[in-house]
Amino acid sequence: MTSYKPLLLLMLLLCMMGAAQAQVNDTAAAEINPQVDNNQVKFDASLRPLRQIAGAPASFYSYFWEFGDGSYSFEKNPVHIYKDTGDYDVRLYATNNYDDGKKPNTRPRRVRVNNRSMLAENKKPVFFTGEGSLEIKSNQMPKPGEDMVLLIGYRNKSNTAAPISGSVMLLYNEKQFNQNCFDISETRSYHQEKTISLESMMAWLPNSDLIEEQAINSKGIFTVAAGTNTPTADRRQMMQQIKQEMNSFRKHTIWRINNVEKGEEQFMFLTINTLPEMISDTNAVVTISGLFVPDDPSMDMEKFNLEMQVVASHDPNRMMLKNKKLNYRFTGKNRENAYKVQFQNTGKGPAKRVAITVTIPGLLNTASLEVVGMKPECPWCNTTSGTQSCIDTVVTKDSIQFIFNNIYLPGTQQDGVNDPDSTKGYIKYRIRFSKKMHKVPFQSRAAIVFDKNEPIYTNRSTGSFRKGISPGIILAFGSTLGSVPAGMAAQRYSLGFTVSEYAAYKRYFQWELFLRSDPSFEQFAGRRQGGDTIINGTNYKVQYREGYEKIKVASVEVVPVQLRYNLTSFVSAGVGALVSGEISRNITRYERALIANPNGTGTFTLEGETGKQKKSFTTMRGALFADVQLGKVRTGPALGVRLFQYMNPSYQNIMLYASWKF
Repeated sequence: MTSYKPLLLLMLLLCMMGAAQAQVNDTAAAEINPQVDNNQVKFDASLRPLRQIAGAPASFYSYFWEFGDGSYSFEKNPVHIYKDTGDYDVRLYATNNYDDGKKPNTRPRRVRVNNRSMLAENKKPVFFTGEGSLEIKSNQMPKPGEDMVLLIGYRNKSNTAAPISGSVMLLYNEKQFNQNCFDISETRSYHQEKTISLESMMAWLPNSDLIEEQAINSKGIFTVAAGTNTPTADRRQMMQQIKQEMNSFRKHTIWRINNVEKGEEQFMFLTINTLPEMISDTNAVVTISGLFVPDDPSMDMEKFNLEMQVVASHDPNRMMLKNKKLNYRFTGKNRENAYKVQFQNTGKGPAKRVAITVTIPGLLNTASLEVVGMKPECPWCNTTSGTQSCIDTVVTKDSIQFIFNNIYLPGTQQDGVNDPDSTKGYIKYRIRFSKKMHKVPFQSRAAIVFDKNEPIYTNRSTGSFRKGISPGIILAFGSTLGSVPAGMAAQRYSLGFTVSEYAAYKRYFQWELFLRSDPSFEQFAGRRQGGDTIINGTNYKVQYREGYEKIKVASVEVVPVQLRYNLTSFVSAGVGALVSGEISRNITRYERALIANPNGTGTFTLEGETGKQKKSFTTMRGALFADVQLGKVRTGPALGVRLFQYMNPSYQNIMLYASWKF
């Protein structure tokens, strides 16, 4: 056995080295390999091997290159021509799709170019897809703990030949989420863009020479001082628009741009840290907004929203639901839910048919479907004929199928395809709630089929409702069962207040506070037989003297914990604990005497007050209870009966009550 020990140790060492190497490869930076030929550079990269997620489509890398001169590419092996000599810091951001490891780190590689050609022309990727002056793209969807790149593009699309100037404002970290999602770690600009303050941007607004402005406070509230000149309506409106946009976000950054020539497109590159403590819901949709604020008063301010889904892993086929957390109190059957299903052909050839089948939860009404956007843009099939590209829908009670027919959607691995956007598509639609909707989470998922391939399943997009607060009032009458303990009233009235989750579907907690004032009740103190007394100088015989007390109690009762369950919309049951404490106990003592007349002709009674006493917060009692409610138990009026079992002393009490939840 001894001869095998060296071999076993060697095998163990090799395994440890292999595991260490795998760990290094998993976190290693992308290695950029440039091939410089005069001022033309061909780029390649060495990346760690992909680790396929079981059951997912084939894993692959997507690429985003920064060439260090304000240009970029999404190609795998781009060729770039530099117009001038110099040293350029090239960066590659590679995203691992359908891979269960970490994405490669980004490390700049400096490339030296020694030749100059001011006439050099590169094939520009298509960036602007709309008609606006500002657009924003990201190289990937945000994944907590990973960095990402924002590409901010702006252009001069005015009809005049004069250059334009203005400000670009980026708004991020929405206030609707409790924590920050992003942090800008680095900005790379190539056209003398400068970071400016909010006050400086406001000073550049149109007609600023006519306005005397007060200081803008830290909360973003804009005020204008009265002067000899009245601010124009356009300026006031623009200031109000900026204020409204800022109110939805916690942070902003502003850049000053100058002298953008007609038709010119310019770009800024931002490295964004996606914070690890960001939203835990990996299906949440976050928004980063950009504003283009021109100096030219004839131009309108423009806004661009970049909506991104927080992901746990990178998958180009996904489903998004805008406004995933709804307020049930203000949600009715007419409330629309906006969905977007994104898809990408990652194959080696074009797809001619894409079928997207979406499961629809019972809370949503498929008959209310409204398609609001799509890519590729197609007419409806019932308006076309022959082999024309078109889109069709098949709607059932619990599913909707969108079918793109006779289209040409290139594949990412197809020869000659360099623009990843050309391989992507989407369908956007709105759908309303059905009439019978309950306050429960609802999920949708899409199955995407490219031609006759196996379906690709997206994430489950989950919508839910905020708990909300439902206050309520209770009017109650209580009565003690059996013998009444000493010092307590047999009956009582209470006014209560409740707090619970708004319109809970099934199980929920409720807290209650009762103010109780017992009717005055008497308590016998004792009797003494016989005795003599003198009244107005005359001797009388006392047959007996007895003492009693009149008691008035004011109490407060708290239900610190109560678990309720709505069996239906009209029946509810609950169990809980109650703590009762006396705020005050007012005791008035009396003495009553039965006196015989001295001539033996009869008796008469004398009664009088002998003293008072007030006690505060001296008695605490606890009780367990169970109850049943009938009525509109989620919101509205209901009637209930509750049985208490008190301790110290032990007795039972029954309470009949009417409640109303708001």
